[in-house]
Order: sequence, then C-alpha cells, then structure tokens
Amino acid sequence: MTATDAFVALVQGPEKALALDHAALLLAAHASPSLDVSAQLDRLDELAARCPEGSLDGLRHLLFDEIGFAGDTEDYSDPRNSFLDQVLDRRRGIPISLSVLMMEVGRRVGVPLEGVGMPGHFLVRHTATPRVVIDPFHGGRMLDADQCADLFSTLFGTTATLPPSVLGAAPPRSILARMLANLRNSYVDRHDPASLIWVSRLRAAIPGVPAGEMAELAQLLVNMGRFGEAADALEELADSGGARDELRVQARTLRARLN
Repeated sequence: MTATDAFVALVQGPEKALALDHAALLLAAHASPSLDVSAQLDRLDELAARCPEGSLDGLRHLLFDEIGFAGDTEDYSDPRNSFLDQVLDRRRGIPISLSVLMMEVGRRVGVPLEGVGMPGHFLVRHTATPRVVIDPFHGGRMLDADQCADLFSTLFGTTATLPPSVLGAAPPRSILARMLANLRNSYVDRHDPASLIWVSRLRAAIPGVPAGEMAELAQLLVNMGRFGEAADALEELADSGGARDELRVQARTLRARLN
C-alpha cells in the first residue's frame, strides 16, 4: 500500500479510530518517500519513555525545557516545519506540528490533550482541565482565558474579540486538513507545483474538505500538462455531486488532449 493509499484509508475511516501520529507521518512520507513511518512512531515511543512522570508539567519539562522543542521563528513557512519527522530531527516547528507532537507524546504517557484550532495559532488543551490551554510554539507556556484573548488580538487586531467557538476542540481530520493547508501556502510561496499536487490530493481526500478543491487540483494538473490526472480529478468531483455533466465534459476534453 502506498503512503497515499494508507493516508486516504485512515482519514476516510472512523474518525475515532484515526491515529493522528500515523496520519501525520504518512503525510510526511510524501516529501520523503524513503521515510520509515514505523521507525518514526518508535521515536515518539522513545520520547514518551523519557518522560519522568505522567503529568502535564512533566511532559512540558521534557519537550520544551530538556529537549528544547520550539517554534521556528527564523523561517516559519519552511515546509519542514509541517513534517513530524523533521520536527523531531530539528526540534523546530510551527504551532500545529508542535501541538501534534505534544498531543501524541502526551497520549503515550497518559496526559490527555486535544487540539484547539484558534485561527492563526494552533494550541492544545488538557482535556481533564479544559481551561488549561498550552502554547507549544512558545515553549509550552500556559495560557488562561485572558491570555488567549490577548493572543487573538495580537493576530487579528486590538479590536478583535475572541469568540468562544474559536477555542473549541479540533478533531483529527481538521488538524490534518489544516496541516496540509499550511503546506499548500508554503509550496505556493516556493513556486513548487509538483508538491502542491500531492498536498492538494491529500486535502481533497479528507471528508469535510470543500469539494471545490478537486477543481483547484485539476487546474494545477492542467498547468503541468498532466491532462489525464486532471480529468480523473474532475470526474471524482463529478462523482461527489458537483455539476456532473459540465465536469464530465471538461474531463473528456482533457482526455482528448492525450490523443
């Protein structure tokens, strides 16, 4: 099974059974085809084994004080910041990848954490004490409600008010979709259409992602002269319930260009 097939099977299966660490590493394997996903999962086990105690304080001390995981403030948009294996190697990442790291090591040591999908800056929260919010990008600092509001205002302007819904729990599929959205932005900045294609394909496979992204993927493929794959993308979009007749006509037109 390819990394793509394995990723799609995970995200399209029951969300409660979705292993976030496994899916994030399958995502990373698209950038590093020789990546040994099982070995990377073992690295997470090894990190957990180093945790002196199964507590939030112990986890924070291990990851941010002892090992030194931190946000990449020098090249935030570096694609490596979105790949869990590279975060482990470099000890640098962006808010969402560092949050995934903390959540998955926490799960292994009995510290239940969930993602908090605040726009512009992903956070995590202790599920047993939901008012405790942690910012892995800034050294695992603890945030209260006022500090979360201040962070939101810093990102969106002093007049921006933090809606309560912004601090809701982010399920695994939404986390993966957001990681891929970050990667899409990184590859757009770097003018890397080949990487944009696999990123768009993975995002489009996640239930709940707008079907229109398949049309965006088709356009990327057309721009690269990959007309057959573009036709496949349009037909998949038609199967999902879009403007079926129009999309199938477009797909046939693209396939005609292969002759």
